[in-house]
Amino acid sequence: MRLFVEHGFDETTVDEIGRAVGINRRTLFRYYDSKNDIVWGEFSEQLDRLHDALRAGPPDEPVLEAVRRSVIAFNDWGPDSLPVLRVRMDLITTVPALQAHSTLRYHDWCQVIADYVAERLAVDAHAHVPQVVAQAALGVSIATYRVWVRDGGDLLEQLDDGFRLLATGFPEAALRASA
Repeated sequence: MRLFVEHGFDETTVDEIGRAVGINRRTLFRYYDSKNDIVWGEFSEQLDRLHDALRAGPPDEPVLEAVRRSVIAFNDWGPDSLPVLRVRMDLITTVPALQAHSTLRYHDWCQVIADYVAERLAVDAHAHVPQVVAQAALGVSIATYRVWVRDGGDLLEQLDDGFRLLATGFPEAALRASA
């Protein structure tokens, strides 16, 4: 992350990254499929955490409440990790190559949400409602990250506010109070 901040994502080479961490290019690609994946870290493994968090709630928990609770837990990295997370999310939300790559990662993230919603509703994960919920949850998350990267504040509190707005259908009074 330091190299990306100092030199820019596009300008930083895989060889430079390898030298900085003491491994060669070939070894680096044993851990990551591409330079883009370095920024995402162990995202695929973290999706297991999201999956588990969704299923950890009581069976009668409202679906959007479970999604809100789980996405907040998924993004709770502790205060020591926030500076690196801010750099990571700044790169992901502003660098064109990473924005394009994000489509793949966001698809996987949304699928975890859609699978959960489909299970709860006893419908196919590709049905309209699970897909709408997953995409809406992604929208709340991305918008929150962009604002958090730009303005700071409490990421988890902002995610909570965003998901509460989503769950309540964006009533006018809540929109004005959250602005």
